[in-house]
Parts: sequence; structure tokens; C-alpha cells
Amino acid sequence: MPERRGVWLAVLLLGLALPWAAWADATLEVCYNYGCMAQAEVTFSEAQLQDLRGWLLMADGPAAERGILAQVLGQMYRWAGAQSPISVDRPGDFLDDGVYGAMDCIDHAETTTRFLHLLEDRGWLHFHRVAPIRRRTRWVVAQHFSAVVQQRQAEGEGPEFVMDTWFGEHGDPAVVLPLEDWLDGEGPNVS
Repeated sequence: MPERRGVWLAVLLLGLALPWAAWADATLEVCYNYGCMAQAEVTFSEAQLQDLRGWLLMADGPAAERGILAQVLGQMYRWAGAQSPISVDRPGDFLDDGVYGAMDCIDHAETTTRFLHLLEDRGWLHFHRVAPIRRRTRWVVAQHFSAVVQQRQAEGEGPEFVMDTWFGEHGDPAVVLPLEDWLDGEGPNVS
């Protein structure tokens, strides 16, 4: 009988410890100064992460999750900008050219993908999975990179969507577009 109490006590303690481990602060690096040439460590607190979780729990389908995810990414950038030089970032590459902390599309694609993986690793993406970064090339010298999510579906591969934070002001919601439209050049004009 004493052995059973020990097992139950271990199960109880493990059950109490797991929620705290899942809700711990999260630290990751954000890229800046073009081409991920510089990185800064930022930390999202447990309270901040639980706010994001609450937003994502409101999604009742894939389209709603993408819309909420766009807002969540904007908030994550605002919090990261309070801890790093990326708050100076402006849309595109020319409005902040030469400014310390500016981000090009490579910086945005890498950072946004890291943010998305953080959310996915915590089990908070219910209708999407994080896909590899994608590149579009128009002409030889014009290329653009973006983070991508893929919609989950019961059979086969679901449609992919870019989550592009490069187009907006620092902390704006991500621009969400079907991957095929983005590959065809869709998105706000920021030149």
C-alpha cells in the first residue's frame, strides 16, 4: 500500500509541474540589419504568452486562425521591439535604409518563422502547421522571402499562406495571402 501512495504522489506532483513548464517564459532571437546579420535575444513572459494563447483559442476555423495569427504576430513584434532595436523598422527596405535595427524580408521571414514555431511548439496552432520559408523571384535581382503556414486537413496537403510582416510598419498585423497569389507578386506596394 505505501508503494501505491508513492506512485499517486509522483503522478500528482508531475501533474502540478507540467502546466507551469508549459507556461514558462520563452526566449528566442530576432534578426535585423538585413540578411539576419545581427540578432538580439528577446523574452516573452508567461503572462504575455497566455494572452496570445487566449487569442488563438478564439479561432473556430482556419480562416479565423489566420486572422488572429496576423494580430498575434504584430503583438509579438511590438513586445520584441521593446527589447531590441527592431522597433525602428519601417515597411519595405528603403524607408529605414541604413538605420540600425532595420529589417529586410529575410530578417522578417526568419523572425516570423521563429515566432510561429514558438506558438506551434506549445500546441496553440489548431488549424495550421509551420511550413518552410518561401522565396519568390521576379526578374533576376528582385526576390522576396516570407514565413508560411500550411492549413491542416484530414487528407493530403492543405493550402499554404504567407504570413508576411515585411509589408507593414513595425508591429502591424502580418499580411496574409494565399501562397500562390504572393508568388504572383501580390501584396502591398511599399517601394
